[in-house]
Amino acid sequence: MPGEAVTLQLGHYSGCVGAHWWGLQAAALRSAPEPAELRAAALLRFGRGPGGAETPTPRLVALELKAPSVLLWSDYLNVHLHPKSLYVIRQYLHDGDCGCLEAFGQGESLLQDPACLEELEDRLHFYVEECDYLQGFQVLCDIHNGFSGVGAKVTELLRDEYSQKGILTWGLTPVLSTVGDPQNSFYRLMNTALGIAHLARHSSLLCPMSLSGSLGIKPEPPVTFPYIKYEASLNYHSSAILAAALDTLTAPYRLWSSQGSMMHFADSLTFSGRKVVAAWAALPFPALSSSSLPDVLSAHQQDVPWKLLSSWREQKVSCCFAQSVVLRGICQEKPTSSCPGQPRSPLHSCESPEQVLQQFLHTQFPGAFSTSHVLQQPCDTRPPFPQFFSPLLTRQGFLLDKAQGCSSGGVESIPVLAALQSSPVLHSLLSGLCRELQAPNVRRWSSFFTAGVEQDDFQEALEELKTLSQCYETGFGASEDEADSD
Repeated sequence: MPGEAVTLQLGHYSGCVGAHWWGLQAAALRSAPEPAELRAAALLRFGRGPGGAETPTPRLVALELKAPSVLLWSDYLNVHLHPKSLYVIRQYLHDGDCGCLEAFGQGESLLQDPACLEELEDRLHFYVEECDYLQGFQVLCDIHNGFSGVGAKVTELLRDEYSQKGILTWGLTPVLSTVGDPQNSFYRLMNTALGIAHLARHSSLLCPMSLSGSLGIKPEPPVTFPYIKYEASLNYHSSAILAAALDTLTAPYRLWSSQGSMMHFADSLTFSGRKVVAAWAALPFPALSSSSLPDVLSAHQQDVPWKLLSSWREQKVSCCFAQSVVLRGICQEKPTSSCPGQPRSPLHSCESPEQVLQQFLHTQFPGAFSTSHVLQQPCDTRPPFPQFFSPLLTRQGFLLDKAQGCSSGGVESIPVLAALQSSPVLHSLLSGLCRELQAPNVRRWSSFFTAGVEQDDFQEALEELKTLSQCYETGFGASEDEADSD
């Protein structure tokens, strides 16, 4: 049985992703199969509400800034929060021309304030002490603004105080505007680089997640999905997609059948110093409702239909060092017969759904250390989840037969395929950040360093990123020098 996790949300966009994620937890409770596959109490606590009914609340500490007049994530949060959950930082504003938490150093210094630190520790201890078996912490952290500095200090605190527990950190960035102020763009880049270096140092695992095509200075078009038409500039839309992926990616350490902990989960992916992993997802996973699992996966032997959610142009990857893959919401029954005249694939010879997926991954990624899980329960997409799906989908998120013409009503659930990978794509991402931050560019923005980051600390973080990027080299392909000349 899996233990409990405490979740921290650091920053506004992390709050947006979290709001959808908690909505998915509540929806899963209402539609869980019998017996349930996922243990709700891994993330939720159950207490008595005002009317005496049992009410689930997230085991959550969320740090937010004062907000003058913006659409807040609480507008689409459909679960109750415990009074200990929301901690509003009064020193900075969420929005406005001044008073924003815009630099890494400002975030770091917040957590050096004894009153702020005491408040955070009090809330953490409240949740930790009521756990029967704490397996670790999930940290959702904005890395494009000053909250990257908050996250650096929070994960350092967790590592020092709970060294035997897993710390899984999700570094989140909203879809970035294609036109931006040069100083803001450079601040964002430096926050991201410092955030990744520090969060990777203190966490068991770090996964950068964004639908932005790039975390660098030069904007790239956002990630697209064949059966979702979302508004990239709306946090309400982009955060829902990341939440659905996150809900699927984190299933392995929330399963009732789980024998391992969050720490084991991280260790299976981060060996050889590869603390950063990339996220991939097919939302929805394209399948006909009548197809068996071997049929569905056989149709994708040439190309896994997932998209990279970790902000890099390279959308196709043919190798990885290790991966954790979850497929949910696909018919698990064995096919009664194969199509006449069509040779049966090796996938049709497998005995269980897990064996089918494992065989498929072995073929696609030979030599990789792959763990896989197949869940019956799909991802629930009823409101407040956005209804931004293609009319080519059924209510259950399967592909419509052309004869049916168009979809009737909203899409209530979708099948999802998602993976965390220790992949060579991370060499490109991390070394790309380093290249963009080489001197003399950094010295142009001296104001960044007046906010509490020393030049030496910044250079040390860059060296860490460079060392980290080298862990993902495969020994073939373009050399570093060739990449520099792009």
